[in-house]
Amino acid sequence: MRRRHFLGASLAAGFAVLGLSGCGSARPLRFGIHPWIGYEPLYLAEEFGWLPSSVTLTKGQSALDSMGLLKSGDIDGAALTLDEAIRVHVQGTELLVVGVTNVSVGADMLVVKPEIEDLDQLRGRRIGAEMSSVSGTLLLNLLDRAGIERDKVTIVDLSMDEHVSAWQRGDLDAVACYEPTASTVVGLGGVRLFDSSQLPETIFDVLVVTRAFAAPRREAVRALLEAHFAGLRHLVRNQYDSIYRVATRQDTSPAAVRSALASVMLPDIASNQRYLAKNGRIERVAHNLSRMLAREGQIARALEVDRFSSSDFLPRSGV
Repeated sequence: MRRRHFLGASLAAGFAVLGLSGCGSARPLRFGIHPWIGYEPLYLAEEFGWLPSSVTLTKGQSALDSMGLLKSGDIDGAALTLDEAIRVHVQGTELLVVGVTNVSVGADMLVVKPEIEDLDQLRGRRIGAEMSSVSGTLLLNLLDRAGIERDKVTIVDLSMDEHVSAWQRGDLDAVACYEPTASTVVGLGGVRLFDSSQLPETIFDVLVVTRAFAAPRREAVRALLEAHFAGLRHLVRNQYDSIYRVATRQDTSPAAVRSALASVMLPDIASNQRYLAKNGRIERVAHNLSRMLAREGQIARALEVDRFSSSDFLPRSGV
């Protein structure tokens, strides 16, 4: 199971293209999306008819779907974690971050055996993580923070859906994960030792478009962002209604949606302007993260572009 999938685990497989057919001869912005609480504003925008004809949503089951379609040229943008965007960019599809949907403030965590009481005690331990996902990013960051060299731990690279069984077999001393895996491991005796609230403004979900599309189709990109912030306004100002809409669409409980909302911060336009500015937080984190991923052999090279984000497409005002 990939990142940003837990709310939509029961969704039917496959893709459904939503939205109107684009006006005139210019084709619409084809935008990949999959279930995650930070992407809900776009789902709400589609539901309320706020998604313009210049944008269509291509719905998939996970980030892997969107990443594959970006690399094949079948979509023009997608909602991804920042590390996923870096991976696609380095593999040859040049991207630009044009929006920040959410910042993790506890959604990603390290669950450990009860006898491990601080990060320093991870030395010599076996730690499970899906290294090609945001959980791997969390693990690398926390090891750096603790000053633990990679050869002092054994990293077991497992897909998220393998973590519980590996924990039950006693193969792991710790797991870098997110819900619902985290709650399952805690229920099996694990203890939450560290989470993304201790790495402020480090783990981001973002809206990206290909640079080839962004340059000639600025208005379509702006329309996408206007739809996102329209959905965000409803999510923030009408949370009771939104929670039940999300729960119904994702076939989950309102309590699960509330828990997901509590684990992220949903930045408004002003915060987006700060995050996406030249030499702003997104660019600094992206370059640091790409160097870390390259050092760990997760990507072929670090980012080489001066600008990986832009605030130029943001609406003038809003949430």
